[in-house]
Amino acid sequence: MRALVITVSDRCAAGERADRSGPLLVTALTEAGYEVDAEVIPDGAESVAAALGRGLDAGARLLITTGGTGVGPRDRTPEGTRGVLSRELPGLAEALRAAGASATPHAWLSRGIAGVVDAAADHPGALIVNLPGSPGAAPDGAAVILPLAPHVLDQLTGGDHR
Repeated sequence: MRALVITVSDRCAAGERADRSGPLLVTALTEAGYEVDAEVIPDGAESVAAALGRGLDAGARLLITTGGTGVGPRDRTPEGTRGVLSRELPGLAEALRAAGASATPHAWLSRGIAGVVDAAADHPGALIVNLPGSPGAAPDGAAVILPLAPHVLDQLTGGDHR
C-alpha cells in the first residue's frame, strides 16, 4: 500500500534547515509495510492542497503531513487539507493532540485535522492526517495513526465493521 509523507516548511523547502520529522515518519510507515514517498514543500494552503492532490493521483492511500499546524502566520496546512477531504475525522485529530499532550502541553495548540477522501473511479480512497512539525510529534502521531489506518482504508472500500 502506498503512503506519502509531506513535510510542510518554508525553511526545509529552501534548504535552510534539515527535515527532522519527515524521515521519522517515513521510517515508521516503511516498518509498518507501506511503500512510502516523501516530499518537502513550502508552507501555505495552496502548496499543501497541491501536494495532497499529487499524492492521491499517484495512488497514495495514507497521506501524512508534518508541519504547518501551529498558529504562525504561514501555518496553513489544515486550510489546504480541508478542501481535499470528503469528510473530517475529528476524533482522530483529538486523539493525536491528546497523545502529544502527554509529552508537551504545546500539542494542544496544534490545529491539525484528519479525514478521508472517498473512493472514486480512479482511486480507492485515502486517509489524510496533519501532524505538527516537531520531531517528537512524528513517532507519537504514527503510534496513533498506524493501528487505525487499516480499518479506515478497509471501510473506504466497503469493508465491514470489525
